[in-house]
Amino acid sequence: MFRVVIPARYGSTRLPGKALLPLAGKPMIQWVYECARRSGALQVVVATDDQRIAAAVRGFGGDARITAAAHASGTDRIAEVARHERWGDAEMVVNLQGDEPLMPEQLIDQVARLLAAYPAADMATLSIPLDSVRELLDPNVVKVVADLQQRALYFSRAPIPWSRESAPLGPASQSSCAGARRHLGIYAYRVAALQRMAALPPSALEAIEKLEQLRALENGMDIRVADALAAPGADVNTAADLAGVEARLAGRGG
Repeated sequence: MFRVVIPARYGSTRLPGKALLPLAGKPMIQWVYECARRSGALQVVVATDDQRIAAAVRGFGGDARITAAAHASGTDRIAEVARHERWGDAEMVVNLQGDEPLMPEQLIDQVARLLAAYPAADMATLSIPLDSVRELLDPNVVKVVADLQQRALYFSRAPIPWSRESAPLGPASQSSCAGARRHLGIYAYRVAALQRMAALPPSALEAIEKLEQLRALENGMDIRVADALAAPGADVNTAADLAGVEARLAGRGG
């Protein structure tokens, strides 16, 4: 069994208060919460720094916890909830981002099953194959490489792996994205690993790439990666993203 915690802060540089923005008749956080409830989760909790978000969640019958405003990441926010709830070290928690209203519930179950399949692993996450060189070269698309036992080797905003033969004239001439995988921002943690990661200081590679999962790798933590069994939906970072997601939700009748 596993729990889902949805970190949702009010502040957002590009789209302030986005958790409460309306999408096809519901606040975005409600779509995310309902997706999580359709998974096999034992419990779903929204972890937020804002009473308005907590009130909205409770208003549609959801479960919310107010957490410290000073947290630097969703991991820290989830760790606070786990400490407060006294969840056991071996229990599993899925981190589902509050801006993922189209995340298939199948992937929530998959990432939890992946972690359960590797008793010695600390974390699990998912990826999808890249299908364009444009995505490979895009620094906003995080790439991941893993070993033959599904252990993550590295996460990067850079184009990895790099096909030397397909780029004879340098980066602009790259014509292949073979073997490249896009990292999806959904994680399952064992509670002990979650608390350890939250207690660690930011690492050197994390500071360079601005990718929190590199802190885990630099400190020897075991992250397992599998290809997602369903196509992930779009997340919401901008007003244009919001409009696109709303069109999709309206098109399927909510």
